[in-house]
Amino acid sequence: VTEDKGMSQTKKSAALTPPLSIDTSEADYTAPNLIQRVFSLFKNLSPLFNLPKSSSQCFGESLYCIGGSDDILNRCNEGKSSIDRFTAVVAWSISTTRPVIFGLAPFNPIVRETHHVSNGTLNVLLEQVSHHPPVTALHATDEKRKLEMIWSQQTIPKFYGTLVEAVVQGKRELNLLNHGENYVMNTPKLLIRFIPVPRTDWTGNTTIRCEESALLAELCFTGKSFLGFGGNNRSVKGRIIDTSTSKTIYEVDGHWDRVVTIKDVIMCTSVLALSGNQDI
Repeated sequence: VTEDKGMSQTKKSAALTPPLSIDTSEADYTAPNLIQRVFSLFKNLSPLFNLPKSSSQCFGESLYCIGGSDDILNRCNEGKSSIDRFTAVVAWSISTTRPVIFGLAPFNPIVRETHHVSNGTLNVLLEQVSHHPPVTALHATDEKRKLEMIWSQQTIPKFYGTLVEAVVQGKRELNLLNHGENYVMNTPKLLIRFIPVPRTDWTGNTTIRCEESALLAELCFTGKSFLGFGGNNRSVKGRIIDTSTSKTIYEVDGHWDRVVTIKDVIMCTSVLALSGNQDI
């Protein structure tokens, strides 16, 4: 909270910390080193393990931190055919992936704590509906573009000695009201490794389904190798299937923080679906 003191009154306004950058070299926050954390234990303050934001803000940033009128979410609604809209939704869903800084975690919201942000005609509201277990709900609408989003998220950590696997339960729904289409998708797992190289990776399989158009996308997120020196960092691969014929009609390939292309397997043509510098 910032205070602007005038002659007759004091004005208070809320301030949000900026969203995390997809480029780790430009990240605004870095985890303090081990010595700083040890010395922080001798102070009357909590250890330096927290981001200056709540998990609700981190959850919502992937939705409202987008471009202008020609952003990737808007392209989902402007597709002329169901396949055009579906490929746009696939690209948008991939674009909501955000990096996680190793060694830092956001604050846990209290029950019924809300987070509201408006970006143009897009209005986003998040609420912490449960604390044990922690469950966050999101509802967003765009009256101008006739969009509605309903999300829920619960993170369940699993400890395996040298790593923590955070399974994100819940689903995300995107409704294109002008077209009467409902898209249901889920989230990859977050892998937190402690040795041999401390790091975080989004991994695992996700799906995007639209019953109205009988289309299904299967995506696989992968990170670096075990030693952290190889592997296809932040890569995403997958395919789009016509469930009425069970045939693969498109292939998805790229990196979720850089460039993603979608290839028509019949026509053997590829289009740029996502550019990290422009769309995220």
